[in-house]
Amino acid sequence: MQRIDGRRAALYARFSTDLQNDRSIEDQLALCNGYAVREGLTVTHRYEDRAKSSATLFGRDGLLALIADAKERVFDVIVVEALDRISRNPADLHPLFQTLDFVGIRVLEVHRGQADALTVGIQGLFGQMFLDQLKEKTRRGLAGVVRDGRSAGGRAYGYVTVPGQPGQLTVVEGEAKIIRRIFDEYIGGATTREIVARLNAEGIPAPRGSVWRSTVLTGNAARGYGILWNDLYDGKRIWNRVRMVRDPETGKRVSRTNPESEWQIEAAEHLRIVPPATFAAVRKLRLARMELRGEKRKRPARPLSGLMACDCCGGSIVIRARRPNGAVQAACSNAVEAGTCTERKSVRLDQIETAVFAELAQLLREPDVMGEYLKAYHEERQRLAREKGRTRATLERSAAKARGAFDRAHQLYIDGVTDGPKAKASILELRLAAERAEAALAEADPPEVLTLHPDATNRYLAALTDLAPSLSDLDTPEARKAMDTIREWISEIRVRREGDEVHVTVYGYLAALVEPSTRRGEMVAWGGLEPPTPAL
Repeated sequence: MQRIDGRRAALYARFSTDLQNDRSIEDQLALCNGYAVREGLTVTHRYEDRAKSSATLFGRDGLLALIADAKERVFDVIVVEALDRISRNPADLHPLFQTLDFVGIRVLEVHRGQADALTVGIQGLFGQMFLDQLKEKTRRGLAGVVRDGRSAGGRAYGYVTVPGQPGQLTVVEGEAKIIRRIFDEYIGGATTREIVARLNAEGIPAPRGSVWRSTVLTGNAARGYGILWNDLYDGKRIWNRVRMVRDPETGKRVSRTNPESEWQIEAAEHLRIVPPATFAAVRKLRLARMELRGEKRKRPARPLSGLMACDCCGGSIVIRARRPNGAVQAACSNAVEAGTCTERKSVRLDQIETAVFAELAQLLREPDVMGEYLKAYHEERQRLAREKGRTRATLERSAAKARGAFDRAHQLYIDGVTDGPKAKASILELRLAAERAEAALAEADPPEVLTLHPDATNRYLAALTDLAPSLSDLDTPEARKAMDTIREWISEIRVRREGDEVHVTVYGYLAALVEPSTRRGEMVAWGGLEPPTPAL
């Protein structure tokens, strides 16, 4: 390789996990700096990523800054100890090398010299093989840890690691008493919400240090999460319930459940907290309730179930009690479960439904009112268009110019006049520029005039008329059909209390009421309907 004396150099260093020595960065930079001096380079920039994986570019602030500066040509070469410091993923490494090559930035490895397409391809392949083998060896090692009777990671409520004995757990008796209490109360008929409400009221610390919520108890049955599902309390350690995979679009690791045949189950009687009979009874009860809830989940319990939210904290409004007289009491879930919402009073859900249906029916019977909503919508669309400050003619010229540049470059490539990575990268940039210009042009289309659809208006009005008298019996086919129809129109209902009055603000989908020919892809929400329901 020819010497490139005087050229500006950027150094990049990375290490993978918190378990590695933080000095690794300084050691890499020192090694790269020595190489740059020997090659006659002038070091002008340094970039680093600490405890970042080589499997993805997401979250690599140092590398992303390096790429951005490379595009601005603030340096001429990049010096790394090895290419795997940049990435071991071929899907990331190859496009990144193409980008750097396109802007004229060389990549130099301390031990191998200048990187080219061949070395990038080979090292990318070996890097991926390394990651796959590392994953397999890690899983094999964790399986051995579990076979030895030790914990493979994570801390469950009720246990603590033994100092000086990695992977060995011991029971925390104070937390174990809380766990046994939860199981006993659940068998005794208490709901998970009632249990956590009492724990919060008594000031008992939650597993994560915040407040108790019912989800801490119920968790996830398939993954074994949640106090009522944790098999370790039954003296069994189960490993390999889930596996982690990386989402290529976000770079985040997400969990996937494994089939039960792949689970590794080891006895851990010394870690038992709950008596066998109690644990079995709770498991049976949980499975029965899950099956029952699954049947009910096919349809909402009430017409507005899942649509109502507390205006004080944003928590869901949930049913709290049903009275013999037909009254349905509902309250904020954060107030009921965690006690974190100040709005603790319940509301009459059945009366809110009656008031909302009456107001919606009146709204549909007055086209002038809906016309005001449409007028306000048109004015807002026009205001946003004016704020952009761009004329359609300008956007049309920009889109035509960008599309023409792409077409010409693409034709030259097809004809064989241009070729290679630089040509491909240039064509890609031009295509993206054309797509951006055309997207901007599409957004600048004049707002379409929305008109009310009489059939849709009549359909929703008929559903309201059918549903209002049926609130005490929602299991009839007519009532269920009317419920489904109404829920198409409502997006959210905000509930707030002012003194003795409960105010309800309804947000709906405007697109449900307009002519199909004038609908856009999105559902436009409208709001402002606020029927007060006094003394609920």
